[in-house]
Amino acid sequence: MPELLLELFSEEIPARMQARAAEDLSRLVTEALAPLAPASVRGFFGPRRIAVAADVSAGVAETRASERGPRRNAPEQALAGFLRKHGATRDDLREEGDFWVLDKLSPGITAAALIARELPGLLRRFPWPKSMRWGGSSGFTWVRPLRRILCILDGQTVPFDLRDGDDDGHGLAASDITEGHRFLAPEPFAVGSVSEWQAGLRERRVIVDAAERRATIQTGLLDLAARQDLFLVDDPGLLDEVAGLVEWPVVLLGRIDAAYMDLPAEVMQVSMRVNQRYFALRDMAGHAAPFFAFVANIAARDGGAAIVAGNERVLRARFADARHFWDLDRAHTLQSRVPALDKVTFHAKLGSQGERVQRLERLARLIAPLVDADPALAQRAAALAKADLVTGMVGEFPELQGVMGRYYALHDGEDAAVADAIRDHYSPKGPTDAVPTAPVSIAVALADKIDLLAGFFAIDEKPTGSGDPYALRRAALGIIRIVRECGLRLRLAALFAHAGETLPARPDVPEVLAFLADRLRVQLRAEGARHDVLSAVLGLGIDDDLVRLLVRTDAVAELLRTEDGVNLLAGYRRAANILRIEEKKDGPHDGAIDPAFLEAPEEIALAEALAHAKTRAEKLLAAEDFAVAMEVLATLRPYLDAFFDKVTVNDARPELRRNRLRLLSGVRAAMHLAADFSRIEG
Repeated sequence: MPELLLELFSEEIPARMQARAAEDLSRLVTEALAPLAPASVRGFFGPRRIAVAADVSAGVAETRASERGPRRNAPEQALAGFLRKHGATRDDLREEGDFWVLDKLSPGITAAALIARELPGLLRRFPWPKSMRWGGSSGFTWVRPLRRILCILDGQTVPFDLRDGDDDGHGLAASDITEGHRFLAPEPFAVGSVSEWQAGLRERRVIVDAAERRATIQTGLLDLAARQDLFLVDDPGLLDEVAGLVEWPVVLLGRIDAAYMDLPAEVMQVSMRVNQRYFALRDMAGHAAPFFAFVANIAARDGGAAIVAGNERVLRARFADARHFWDLDRAHTLQSRVPALDKVTFHAKLGSQGERVQRLERLARLIAPLVDADPALAQRAAALAKADLVTGMVGEFPELQGVMGRYYALHDGEDAAVADAIRDHYSPKGPTDAVPTAPVSIAVALADKIDLLAGFFAIDEKPTGSGDPYALRRAALGIIRIVRECGLRLRLAALFAHAGETLPARPDVPEVLAFLADRLRVQLRAEGARHDVLSAVLGLGIDDDLVRLLVRTDAVAELLRTEDGVNLLAGYRRAANILRIEEKKDGPHDGAIDPAFLEAPEEIALAEALAHAKTRAEKLLAAEDFAVAMEVLATLRPYLDAFFDKVTVNDARPELRRNRLRLLSGVRAAMHLAADFSRIEG
């Protein structure tokens, strides 16, 4: 198959937009060239180019087809609509029986012609998040000024340009020319294939494959760290970003001035990351190392000595700014900053941060004894938890909220548990972030998230679709993870109700719990667990004790992994289907079973087994012995199998039919003691 290569060469593309742009280009080209059946589609992206390569067919052959239209005696409007739809005239029609028929000829087209026809429009409508105009009067926009279009098919240029009527499209036209590294090899050169393009760019100091650039950077960083007996602070987001900033990555190591080594390690790391895109290093004890790593975009003749020296000078200036905030902030206690929170708006309908802190104090003190925390320490931590929001350091680096609060609390002589809770109460911030485990930290972290959910549900600011401006999904998952991983037996309904007592409006507690349950389903699905089993358990009503809910869910899932469980589920479904049909006729059939109308040995045995199993299961479920309760329900399996094998439910005698339907209803009710098995998938 002919090989297509399209490269769009521009000024520097923001790193955060590159991967998505390459995906969009691959998708749009695949859609636009669908008649050519694109295969082996590969996207490329980097600081100055996005590209797509694919194998395509040589063209589209001429096709003939016939399409039957309206009947010959159909209204004139129907015939006119058919002709308009196909761009045909009445002379193009022929009669075939009682119908008009249109013979359509679709002329063939070469791959080059189709590509030249489709790509200009594709590029004009390309979905950059932000685009710009530059120079001249052209209306064509791109993320940054577009300088070249390379488009070759089987070694030949596909001729097209971006003109559109009077718009000259900046004079851009397709060619077989591209450019290498901006500084190391800027001269244009021609290519005739994808492999020639990749090899030619590599010779000119450009690695076009983003994954290779990333791997090169990562390997270089790890090697540099190892040579100094250090380890690299894991930062995949920064690694991705830097890989999008350089075409020819060269990893270098700089030294941190000893005068700044007493700054908190987190301050140093964030300052380096945010301001300079530097990588932090640690010694084997986990302390900040007096070195930083960074990635240059050129291989300097002096081995990078001048580049390192320049970056060391820049970092000294950055750390001097951080030192200023560090010293200035510690001149005032966290306690003295709390009144300033009254002037910081949390939300127009939920008041200030100061008002929120008062709610957190009350809620943390309430939660504390439930998680074995000291109520006084939990209240104190909640009182100071947001105070670092008005410090200079957090104003400069919002990522450090909580972290700086801990440092300042320790400087003020606060209890270590209070200081740790100030740092930890935002956790977990994401799926890989650890949950707090210290009791005081747990109390304040739960208070923060419960207040957040209760408050925004109370003012009807709930997540919709993909929109979640207040990170309520993250807060819900945080509660779930803390409860699960710490094994906390909490009645969340009561806690949300307490949280609502001091809010301007009351949250709908069942609605908040349903939101939590939905997040729990999402988490179980991500873990590969059976979320349908959770739905079945929740079908009995939402249990606000998540630990108990999950133990019950695990017990039901374990039952369904056994042969008895699988067969029992099949029997349940058969019983439920019969009841659904028969109850539409003369139901419901949920009355007591009459022993006088138990005739067949199999129905007598099932009734006795059901009575025994239901009584035992109720007691076991009340005692939260869910695993044994499932074993008891599983004992119904052979009796139910025998019943369906030997007994006719819809007996001609009405009293026997009614009694047998009640027996099946009893089986269904017994199963529903554990879960609503109608929600089990598969």
